[in-house]
Amino acid sequence: MQNVGNLDRIIRIILGVVLLSLVYIGPQTPWGWLGLIPLITGLMSWCPLYAISKTKTN
Repeated sequence: MQNVGNLDRIIRIILGVVLLSLVYIGPQTPWGWLGLIPLITGLMSWCPLYAISKTKTN
């Protein structure tokens, strides 16, 4: 079941890729691995926090 809309999904994927790039380019900080969270939720179109709060953006 999807609870992430198209615009939200695109924003999450872009944000995830940008954060992951911080691991390899730029400051090379391990905090960039947090980019996996928005990337995965964007690719799956499902967010566990939205499920808990019964929120949908689609």
